[in-house]
Amino acid sequence: MGRKDNKLGDWINSELPKIASDLESLNDDYYLRENTISLAGKERVKNILFLLRSALFPGVYEKCSISKVNVDMLIGNNIREAAIELREVIERVFDYKCKKDHTECEIDPDSVIISFLEKIPEIRRMLQTDIHAAYVGDPAAKSFEEILLSYPSLEMMSIHRIAHELYRLNVPLIPRMMNEYGHRITGIDIHPGACIGEHFFMDHGTGIVIGETCRIGKNVKIYQGVTLGAKSFELDSDGNPVKGIKRHPDIEDNVIIYSHATILGGDTVIGHDSVIGASVWLMKSVPPHSTIYHNLRSEK
Repeated sequence: MGRKDNKLGDWINSELPKIASDLESLNDDYYLRENTISLAGKERVKNILFLLRSALFPGVYEKCSISKVNVDMLIGNNIREAAIELREVIERVFDYKCKKDHTECEIDPDSVIISFLEKIPEIRRMLQTDIHAAYVGDPAAKSFEEILLSYPSLEMMSIHRIAHELYRLNVPLIPRMMNEYGHRITGIDIHPGACIGEHFFMDHGTGIVIGETCRIGKNVKIYQGVTLGAKSFELDSDGNPVKGIKRHPDIEDNVIIYSHATILGGDTVIGHDSVIGASVWLMKSVPPHSTIYHNLRSEK
């Protein structure tokens, strides 16, 4: 038995250095080590989200209950810690981007962080409208607290509204990491570039996909499995997808989109006060006050 235990130890001593060397060589070959080793890991970005969301909703994300007298101190401490963490992370990702693009870095991380922090009260206000939208949009919702503590829609939007502000400030990589964390825990896939108006509610939420250049107005409600996506991609001369162009639809105010509807294309607009039925496939615009069924029969 003792000899069997030593077999693994002997193998580790003799073979593991070679495996580590092979991995190091592979990472060097594909430039992974140089471009990622100094960046923030997923857990660090997750911790920044924890600090920011704890400041937005004190007591919701903590492991222990907090007293009302400590709320102001908790909010201040969490924002301060998040700002310090975020500054270091943002400095690193901008440095990474500049090296990758072979350009001089002229970004001031402090200015970026200050601009973001000034948006926090507005993020909180927008999230309150999302809570209200869920309350009035779901007969099963018994209280605002139930929505805040258990609804995947609010969970994802509390991440997306943070990530979107960083995206608007041209922060690379970090917003995408934030929203992919939200995707992992909710099953809702929203690109941080998507612009989403107030009073937004995703009922059930699972399987929803919202693309980068999608614009969604106020008072919009969508159900599980909805895709707001792109048509086939325009390619450049090298055969790669052209980036930075409008690819995803616009959804105007007061629209309801039922489960598993698919709406595609950067030139597609769903007019205000419309209803899109379950499992509809749309690649063209519809006027305001439309009702679209699965058989594509339209009523005005």
